[in-house]
Amino acid sequence: MAERGRPRAFDRDLALQRAMEVFWEHGFEGSSMTDLTSAMGINSPSLYAAFGGKETLFREAIELYGRTEGSLTARALTDEPTAREAIEAMLRDNAVAYTAPDKPHGCMVVLAGSTYTTRTETIREFLVDKRKETSADLRARLDRGVTDGDLPADTDTAELAAFYTTVLYGLSIQARDGEGHDELMRSIDRAMAAWPTTEQATAT
Repeated sequence: MAERGRPRAFDRDLALQRAMEVFWEHGFEGSSMTDLTSAMGINSPSLYAAFGGKETLFREAIELYGRTEGSLTARALTDEPTAREAIEAMLRDNAVAYTAPDKPHGCMVVLAGSTYTTRTETIREFLVDKRKETSADLRARLDRGVTDGDLPADTDTAELAAFYTTVLYGLSIQARDGEGHDELMRSIDRAMAAWPTTEQATAT
């Protein structure tokens, strides 16, 4: 008779970490159950018992990514003293992470759902919501910049947040396409040259 309450014969946290890496590299659609179970070192029944299925596993993997590899944006927006420094640190720190030689290139939240079918519409919506959260966080930091005097009082923070969010996600795609650290940094230089100044506000 099987022993009741016997602990799982695998490390759940490590298995989730490995699943995250598979999804990050291949996306939701491109990651087969065989890919996942092989990387996680478990069989399909154990995966379902521990995580409930591929979609719930993916959602957990995204949450893990946000707490670990994908936490640079939140750190920059929270820790940097001015709005400009926050946005620049966000872009540069992520560019370094996106091109790290020992990790999949680019951002998991941007790339893991880039292909989808009607069967995976909920995954697409989940990732869209995550990206909208990032854009909202950027706007909140820019709004704070206006309050603190880092930005002109008439700055359209919604428009500026949309611009820098687009730059951030574009860096991710460039990195996945093989662009290196230096190329991404040059794009960031150009993006930061568009930062609004008091003189620009006066001129308009």
